[in-house]
Amino acid sequence: MTQIPSKTDILAFIADNPTQSAKRDIARAFGIKGADRVLLKQTLREMAAEGHLAKRRSSYRDAAKLPPVSVLEVLEADSDGDLYARPLEWNDALPPPRILMALRSGDPALGTGDRILARLTETPGEAHAYMARMIRRIGSNPQRILGIFRAGSEGGRVMPIDKGSDRQFVISAGATGGAKDGELVEAEQTGPKGRMGLPKARIVTRLGDPAGPRAVSLIAIHQHGIPDHFPDAVVAEADAAKPVDIKGRTDLRGLPLLTIDPADARDHDDACYVDAHDDGTFTIWVAIADVAHYVTPGSELDREARQRGNSTYFPDRVVPMLPDTLSGDLCSLHEGVDRPCIAVAMKVDADGNKTGHTFHRAMMNSVASLTYEQAQAAMDGTPDAQTEPLLETVITPLYAAYAALARARAARQPLDLDLPERRIELDDDGKVTAVNFKDRLDAHRLIEEFMVLANVCAAETLIAQKVPLLFRVHEEPSPEKLDALREVAAASGLTLAKGQVLKTAHLNRLLSQAQGTDADELINLATLRSMTQAYYNADNFGHFGLALRNYAHFTSPIRRYSDLIVHRALIAAHGWGRDGLSPWDIEHLNDTAKMISDTERRSMAAERDTTDRYLAAFLSEHVGAEFTGRISGIARFGVFVKLDGTGADGMIPIRNLGSEYFHYDAETQTLMGADSGQIIGLGQRATVRLTEATPVTGGLIVELLELDGRTQPKGPTAGRGKPPRFRQGAAKKKSASTARKVNRIRKAK
Repeated sequence: MTQIPSKTDILAFIADNPTQSAKRDIARAFGIKGADRVLLKQTLREMAAEGHLAKRRSSYRDAAKLPPVSVLEVLEADSDGDLYARPLEWNDALPPPRILMALRSGDPALGTGDRILARLTETPGEAHAYMARMIRRIGSNPQRILGIFRAGSEGGRVMPIDKGSDRQFVISAGATGGAKDGELVEAEQTGPKGRMGLPKARIVTRLGDPAGPRAVSLIAIHQHGIPDHFPDAVVAEADAAKPVDIKGRTDLRGLPLLTIDPADARDHDDACYVDAHDDGTFTIWVAIADVAHYVTPGSELDREARQRGNSTYFPDRVVPMLPDTLSGDLCSLHEGVDRPCIAVAMKVDADGNKTGHTFHRAMMNSVASLTYEQAQAAMDGTPDAQTEPLLETVITPLYAAYAALARARAARQPLDLDLPERRIELDDDGKVTAVNFKDRLDAHRLIEEFMVLANVCAAETLIAQKVPLLFRVHEEPSPEKLDALREVAAASGLTLAKGQVLKTAHLNRLLSQAQGTDADELINLATLRSMTQAYYNADNFGHFGLALRNYAHFTSPIRRYSDLIVHRALIAAHGWGRDGLSPWDIEHLNDTAKMISDTERRSMAAERDTTDRYLAAFLSEHVGAEFTGRISGIARFGVFVKLDGTGADGMIPIRNLGSEYFHYDAETQTLMGADSGQIIGLGQRATVRLTEATPVTGGLIVELLELDGRTQPKGPTAGRGKPPRFRQGAAKKKSASTARKVNRIRKAK
C-alpha cells in the first residue's frame, strides 16, 4: 500500500506546481496508484471542506491564491492612470487580492467592466498581490453612465456627470427612451466606438431635471446604487409592528433619561442619565433603542436592513436603513412615551475609569429631547423653559461625569484630530444659502464619550461570554503612510518619532507641535490621510484611533446594521428571548462584516459627492472671484487647493500651472518645474481665481495666481526637460537644511 501524502505535503506541491493541480497530477507526483487513489480523493475533499483548497473543475488550488490563468474584471484606473482588476472567482470570506494590469503595446484598450482571461504572476513585497498579462478579452458587463442627455438630429449624446470624465456617448434615434434635451438620464453602453469615435449607449432610465430642487442628493443616490425604495413586504412588516409590553423587562421609566441630538435629528436612538454619588463616583446610564425586538433574524425587515447596511445622510434628506414607522416612531426614543431599550449601567471612579457595568433589557420614558445647543446653553448659565427644571438634577451630573471621563481620555491618548465638520444650509427649494463649519461643544463631546464607553462595555461583555459579534476595527497606519507623514512633517519643520512602536500619543505630539502654526491644518489632514479606514470584522484587531483594545458598535441600531448584530449578541448572551443571534447570523458573520463595511464606504462616497456638488452650486455664482487657500493634494494631473471659508477643493490642471513643465514625484508628493526647479508641495499657501464651477459634477477648476505670496509666471508649457542641475542641487540643499532643522528640534525636546 502506497503512503498517502500529508495535507502539508499536498499544499506544498500545489504551491510549487500551480499548473499541475489536478488529482491525477498529484497522484502521479506521489506515486499513488490503483485503490489508493480513492484515499487521495477523500483527503482532497477533506482539505476543500476545511478551506485549505478550492476545487476548480477537476483541479485543486490553495484557497488563498489565484490559479495562474484566471478570468478578471477590469476596474477603474486610479489617479496615476494604473489599471487594476479583480478576480471573478474568489472566496468571499477573504478580501480579494489586488491585481495590477501590465499592458503591452499590442493589447487592445480596456475599459471598466471588461472581462479578460489573463496570466498571473505573484508579486511578493509589492502593494499588489499579482501582475496580470492579458491573454484575450472574453466580454464585458455593460457600463452604466449617469449623465445629461443632449438631443441631436439623429438621437443625441450623453455627457457623464462624473467629475473628471470628458468622454461622451452616442445615442441612436431608437435608443433615447423618450428622453428630452437637458434631462438627467442613466444610460448603458451598447458598443465600442462608432463613426464619430465615441462609444455607443442606450438610455435605460430618465431621472428628470438635473437642476431641479433636491436633485443633487438624488444624483448621488442613483449614481452609487443606494436603495431608496422599500419593497412592499418590508413596509407591510413595519406597519404591522406594535408597541412593546413591559413584561420581562426592567422598568427604567423612573429614571430621568433624556436624549441630546442635533436640531435636525431624524431619529433618537440613545438616551442617558447620570447618578452622581457622594464619594465622587458615578453610575452612567446609556439606553439604546431596542431595534432587535422589531427587526428579527430572517425577516423581510432584516434582509432589507442588511442589504442597506446603514442609513445615508444628505443635507436635504436621509435614506434610512429602516422604514419610518420604525426609525422615526416605534424605535425612536421620543420624549414622554414608553419605549423598549437595551440599557447599560456603567460605574466609573472620580478619574473616569470604569469599575464595572451591567446590561438590562428594559422599558424607558424620556423626560426631554434636547438639542446640543440647548444642553450647552443650560450648562453655560442660560437655560430655557425646558432645561431649567432639569439643570441641577439631570444636566449638571451629566457634565460632571463627562469631566471625569475626559480625564481618563487624556490618560488614554486617543487620536486628537482637529478637523471641523462642514454644514451646508439650504432654503426650502434646495438652494445653498450658506456653508459654515459646525461648532464643537462640550455637549457633543459628552455624548461621544458616553457612547464610546457603552460600546466598550458591549464588546467586553460579549468577549467574556464568548458570544460571536462584529468588532469595529481600526488598524494602525502602514509603514509607507507613516513615512509619507514624516515627509510632510519634516517639510514643515516638525518631527514624528521613528524607530518605536507607534502609539496615538506620538501622533498627538505631532499635532500639538503644529497647533497654532501655518502647518496646523496641513498636519491634521496629512495625519488623517495616513490612517487606515475603519471596518467591521468578526475578529478583534483593536481600534488604533481610539486607543482601545475591545470596541464594538452598539449605540446606533436604528441607522447601523452592525449595532443590530451586537444587540442580538447581547440578547443571546443574557438569554433575554428568541430574537438574539440566529445560527444563520453566526454562520454568515464574516460575509455580513464585509457587506456592511462596503455599504458604509458607499454611503461615505455618496455623501462626499453630494457635498462637492452643493459647494460647486454655491460657488458657481462666484466664478472669476479670487480665493485664498492651501495646497491639499498633489497628483500627476494637477494640484488641489482647499479654499478658505468653505473648505471646497479646487483643482489646478497641470497644464495651467505656469510657463514650464512640472515633474511629479509620488514619494514626496511634490511637483518640480523643469526649467526653474520650483517645488510645489503640500501645505503651501495659494491665491487662486475660480474659473469653472460645474454643479452637476461637483467640479471646481481654479487658476493659480500666487504661491506663498509670489506671483506665478504665465505662458505656454515648455518641454519635458529635467530640472537644471543647479536647481536640483538647490532642492537637495533645501531638503538637507530641513533635515538639520528637524534634528535641532528633536534634540531640543
